[in-house]
Amino acid sequence: MPHDAPIRIDIHDRRATVTLDRPTVRNAFDDTAIAALRDAFDRLGRDGTLRSIVLAATGPAFCAGADLRWMQRMAGYSYEENVADARALAAMLRTVHECPVPTIARIQGDVFAGGVGLVAACDVAVSVDTARFCLSEVHIGLIPATIGPYVLRALGPRASHRYFLTGERFDAAEAHRLGLVHESVPAQALDATVGRIADALDRAGPRAARAAKVFVRQVAHRVLDDGLVDETARDIARLRTSDEGREGLRAFLGKSTPAWRAGIAAGNDA
Repeated sequence: MPHDAPIRIDIHDRRATVTLDRPTVRNAFDDTAIAALRDAFDRLGRDGTLRSIVLAATGPAFCAGADLRWMQRMAGYSYEENVADARALAAMLRTVHECPVPTIARIQGDVFAGGVGLVAACDVAVSVDTARFCLSEVHIGLIPATIGPYVLRALGPRASHRYFLTGERFDAAEAHRLGLVHESVPAQALDATVGRIADALDRAGPRAARAAKVFVRQVAHRVLDDGLVDETARDIARLRTSDEGREGLRAFLGKSTPAWRAGIAAGNDA
C-alpha cells in the first residue's frame, strides 16, 4: 500500500499483521479506512496459508472511533446517505468478525467508541494494562448501534446496559474482567503475549481452527435442543473423517507430529 494509506499489511511466516496507521488522528477511521480494512480482511481471509491475523495500531491510541472530519461530513448527510454510510461500517465489522483466519487484536493504547467494536469483532484481544476503553456515543446523542452486536457478545447485556448508557471510561483491568479483552499485560509483555497466542494458533489444525470460529458463531446463542445435539454430532463426525482430522488423530495416537506443524520451531511445538 502507498505510504499514506490508512493501514499497513505485513505477512511473515504464516502470520499477517494489519496495522491502523493514522496516529495523528489517534487511528480514528473514516470511509477510506473502513473500506481499506474491509478489503484487507476479505483478501487475507481467502489466503489459505495464513494461521493468524493480528490487528495492531501505531501511536499512543489503538483507535479513537470515528474521525471528526468524517463525522462533520455525516452531519450534513440525508437519512438515506447516513444509512448507506453506516452499512459500510457494519459490513467492515462483519468482515472482520467472520474472517475465516483467526484474528488477534493487539491493543497498545486507548480504545474509544467504534474502536471497541473492532476489538470485539476479533477472536482474541490482548491489551496493555494502561489502556482505557469507552463507549462514548451517548455523549454526543448517539448509540453504539453498528458495533453493538459485537460488543454485546463480548460484554454481555448487563455490562452493556451500564457502559452503553453512561459512556463511562473503564480501564484494561475492567475490560479483562468483563471479557472484552482476554489478557491485560504490561507494555513490555504485549508482543510476547500476542506471539504466544499466535504460536498456539500455529499448532492448531488450520481447518479445525477455522471450523471452530464458525462453530462458536453458530452455536453460542442457540437453544440446546435435539436439532443442535444432532448438528454437533455431525460436526465432529465430519472433522474426524476429514484428511486433517485423520492426520491429527493418527499423530496423537502415534505420539508423532501432524503434518501441519512441520516447520514450527521445536520450542513452540508443545
